[in-house]
Parts: sequence; C-alpha cells; structure tokens
Amino acid sequence: MSPLEQWLQEQTRQGRHLYLVLDSDGQLDERNGLVSELGADHYRNLYRGTPADSLANVAPYLFRLDTVEHPALQTLLKSPDRHWGWLASAASADLDGLTAHWQNRLVTGERPNQALYRFHDNRVLGRALAYLQPEQRAEYLGLMTSVCYWQAEQWTVTDNPDPGIYPLPTDPAWSHTPTPEATFKGIQFDNMHRYLIREHIDKLFDLAEQQDMEAWLGGQLDLACTWGWQEPDRIHFLLTQSLQAADYTPQKNWLPRPNETPAMHFDRVYQQALYWQGDAPV
Repeated sequence: MSPLEQWLQEQTRQGRHLYLVLDSDGQLDERNGLVSELGADHYRNLYRGTPADSLANVAPYLFRLDTVEHPALQTLLKSPDRHWGWLASAASADLDGLTAHWQNRLVTGERPNQALYRFHDNRVLGRALAYLQPEQRAEYLGLMTSVCYWQAEQWTVTDNPDPGIYPLPTDPAWSHTPTPEATFKGIQFDNMHRYLIREHIDKLFDLAEQQDMEAWLGGQLDLACTWGWQEPDRIHFLLTQSLQAADYTPQKNWLPRPNETPAMHFDRVYQQALYWQGDAPV
C-alpha cells in the first residue's frame, strides 16, 4: 500500500474531512469538473476577495471532498508529477474558516516589495514544512490536521501538532524558507512556460515549428540569469521581445557593455525597444 493510500485510510478511520488544494493553472479541466460535480458549497476560489482578485480566473481552489472517487481527482492522483497541489484533512468542515486562513497567508513582504505566496504549489508547501520547526507548523497549517503532498518523487505526509485558528505572525517563519537553486529554476521555468502559453500562444506555436520550445525557453532564462535580469518584469520583457525577433534571439547590441550594471543594461535596452516601436508599450 502506498503512503497516499495509507494516509487516505487513516483520515477516514479518524473521521476527518478531506480537502484538495488545487492549482487551476494547468488543471482547468479537472478544476471545472470538480466545480460542476461538487457544487458551490464544496469549494472556494482562494484569490476571490483578496489583493489577487484580478487573477481569480486562474486562482487556486480549495475543495472539500466527500469521496476520492471523483474522476477528475483520480486523474490528478495518478499524475502527481504535474505538481497540481496537495491534499489535506481536518476535523473541521468549516470551508470558509480554512479559506480565510490561507488567504491571510497569500501575500508576503511589505509594500512595495510584496509578492504572492504560492502555498498551493506542493513544492512550496513541502520546502516550508521541511524548513519549519515542528512547533511552527501549527501557525502554517491552521485548522488542517494533516497534509499529503508529492515531494522528491514520492508521497509525503506531515501532521499538524496543534490544529486551530492562528493569526498571521508579524514575521512568518515560512517566509524565510530557502529555495534551492535547482528548485528555483524549475519553478521559474514552469511559471514562464505557463505565462507564454497564456499570453503568447500564437508566437509560441510559430517558434515550436522551427526549434525545440523548451530548449529555447531554458536558454532565455539562462541568458536572463547571466545578465542579472531576475525580476519577473525583466524576464517577461526578454521573452516577449525575443519571440518577436526573426531568429528568436535578442539583438547583438543588447549585449551588456563594460561597467554596465544590470539595472543600467536593462534601462538602455528597454528604452531602445521603445524607440524602435514608436513608444508603443512593450
């Protein structure tokens, strides 16, 4: 019996409610199938009514499951390497209370350096739980009693030592979780891949007819790293401009100049692009 099967049996034996935290991006068919089958009282959009409300159409969802036999859920469980999210259990059936807990943990940092915290990504969850001290897990997991997630090519289970309602700490311990370079690059690749499919699918199809799309994207991200362009807006700029180039590569005069900092380099190239596009948005 797999760790997942053992975990599911144990949650049933304990009389706990089962939950699914699902990343909509990449799993729209499964999300829509569960939404249609379960009904509105069994799910919540975790971005709705938050600072990320404008992204609600691709938001993660929290589902309360009466059974694991839903066809859409079975599809997910058979493909954990898609990193679609994670499973949880709780003594509470309070879907709104569980939703409020995670929505309170959605934004990290202080203005103007705030960012969305991808708690719905099983890799983010797994790294945080491995980093936190056991007594810190309760503030992170809240009312959830136990979580089961795909980590390092296997199903992993972590229990909450003291389930309950916890306010958001002033300086959450999980916000200091280190991200391994290889993991960071993998997440960055997945995010940029999804961004291009969502926003530039036609250009991406054209590129794929001429070269390997994944190799191209990996090369572009390596170039951004070499240039010190790690901010999302700079990476988006590099990708969209390269997609518009005849050979899908930046122009030679985009190369950094001696003694040019990454910020100076980006500003020069950005202004140059604006000029050649007649001050059109890029």
